[in-house]
Amino acid sequence: MEVASLYRRVLPSPPAVEFASTEGKRLFAEAMQGGTMEGFFNLISYFQTQSEPAFCGLASLSVVLNALAIDPGRTWKGPWRWFDESMLDCCEPLSKVKAEGITFGKVACLAHCAGARVQSFRADQTTIHDFRAHLKRCASSQDCHLISSYHRRPFQQTGTGHFSPIGGYHAGQDMALILDVARFKYPPHWVPLTLLWEAMNTTDEATGLLRGSNLNENHDKNYGTEGSL
Repeated sequence: MEVASLYRRVLPSPPAVEFASTEGKRLFAEAMQGGTMEGFFNLISYFQTQSEPAFCGLASLSVVLNALAIDPGRTWKGPWRWFDESMLDCCEPLSKVKAEGITFGKVACLAHCAGARVQSFRADQTTIHDFRAHLKRCASSQDCHLISSYHRRPFQQTGTGHFSPIGGYHAGQDMALILDVARFKYPPHWVPLTLLWEAMNTTDEATGLLRGSNLNENHDKNYGTEGSL
């Protein structure tokens, strides 16, 4: 049977606000003035689209690890040391992730294995107030990034469980910027933080556990400078 060819989806708005829209630009400018877009620039500098339909967790983590300037300690291609989805295989075989996706706990395991300092917060182990505080802290820093594990349904989007980095926060409107790694499907978009919390406060059928967020840090930035290419 022939599979239907798809090109992007219409972003349901509301509840989301497309990042590149007039309203999205206004939110960005105001959040910049408020100092809660500091983490955005490193994330967008190393942002990538997931290379497989089930690689949202691996793509999100690759973006965050590179944004944190964590040295993988092994080469990607040629002489270059660089995080790529294909290198994130220490906690789950890539073949299994490609076929089934990856769980919240495994993404945290991969981050730790790659050298990040990781704190994991499932929705039943914290509160929306704690999540807001973590988001404000990371959005105001270049050394801390959040990856959210959420279900698309509360945003009226197609699909189920998904991972993406959070690129910023608008305190006045209490909105978070999702940098969706499935760029072939939806563009970056702002969502109400209360709705993002609802989307994280859902059960992953693969584990029977609630979703949540991983806070990733690197306090020791060492940029490799040896040689040239």
